[in-house]
Amino acid sequence: MEAKSSPSIFGGALLVTGSCVGAGMLGLPIMTGLVGFFPSLILFVVAAFFMTFTALLLVEVQQEFSHPVNLSTMCGFSLGKVGRFLCWVTYLFLFYALLVAYTALSGHHTSLLLEHFLGVNIPEWVGSLFFVILFGTVVYRGTTPVDMLNRFFMVFKILAYFGLIFLGAKYIEPALYSRVSWIFFLPAVPIMIISFGFHNMVPSLVKHFSNDTKKVVLSILFGVLITLIVNLVWQWVALGTIPVGGKSGLMQSYKEGIDAAQSMSLVLSNPTVSIFSNALAFFAIMTSFLAQSMSLVHFLQDATQVKLKEGQESFPITCLALLPPLIVAILGPNLFFSALNFAGGVCAMLLFGVFPVWMCWVKRYKRGHTSGFMVPGGKGVFVFLFLFALFVMAYQLASMMGVLGDS
Repeated sequence: MEAKSSPSIFGGALLVTGSCVGAGMLGLPIMTGLVGFFPSLILFVVAAFFMTFTALLLVEVQQEFSHPVNLSTMCGFSLGKVGRFLCWVTYLFLFYALLVAYTALSGHHTSLLLEHFLGVNIPEWVGSLFFVILFGTVVYRGTTPVDMLNRFFMVFKILAYFGLIFLGAKYIEPALYSRVSWIFFLPAVPIMIISFGFHNMVPSLVKHFSNDTKKVVLSILFGVLITLIVNLVWQWVALGTIPVGGKSGLMQSYKEGIDAAQSMSLVLSNPTVSIFSNALAFFAIMTSFLAQSMSLVHFLQDATQVKLKEGQESFPITCLALLPPLIVAILGPNLFFSALNFAGGVCAMLLFGVFPVWMCWVKRYKRGHTSGFMVPGGKGVFVFLFLFALFVMAYQLASMMGVLGDS
């Protein structure tokens, strides 16, 4: 009998990259571009290191179990009922915040596509409604249709990405890289953090590699490296073509919730660039929307223990997952960056920063479990990471409440 081939590390790395590279990348150059190109490189390295380290902490905590478990179960085991409840609530907020961001952005690009191909001019809120009804129906039909459609869109997203990079590189102005404004450094941290958020994939990777910790760790390291390269190339082209000031510049785009692909299209006024930028934005939103919607639907179904019909999801649960973000996005169509900042600065920092450090502290220093795979670093490193996560959360909450004033 032929032995079953072992999953490849490269395949695992692509799972990590696929979780990171989505609609969030559209906002990266706008938020990080305000601080400047070279300071943004520091942000990328800090975010990549922080999120890689905390993901590896989850791999270490995962060894407490004989089978793959989700973050909620880890928190319940390590931090008790209160920790499990906080994890559950934060996860819910994270999914909803991300769906608000993607739904808000979808209205603009859906209306553009309908106008371009059908000659129909519709308000952006109608675009969001059309988007959610059309692709929400796919989510309701179940995991298989979502998986097939997601693969289809992934191909076009990759083609649109390389096409836009190739076209945009011709218009790069090196002088645009020289600007530096450190006042925007901290506001850019949350969106950078969420762009490296793949921690919910850790249990899937453990299962994928049948508890082979070495392969899980290598997949995470290579996956983050690929994500970093993809984002840096996109950053290089976007910030080399989009000025800070002026019409459709970084500052105006930030205030109006315009993503980098659309901003580049407006600045360069090239029809071909416009096609590729809108395609990248649309397919990036689509893949992110499908993945996060399905995750939220499954999360809510598991929490409510609803009975499902064969081959499809619960209709009420699907509505519960998609209607609140749609309503919020319609009421606030410019919420793309605000929603991503809340998701990254508060929810992701708590789930993927505070909790992994806290759980690993309990594992090592309260239970004395120090065998097997252990992430390098002791109490000093844990305290630093814990305080860093709390600082970013506090900063983001203070900023959202207006305590810090306008940047």
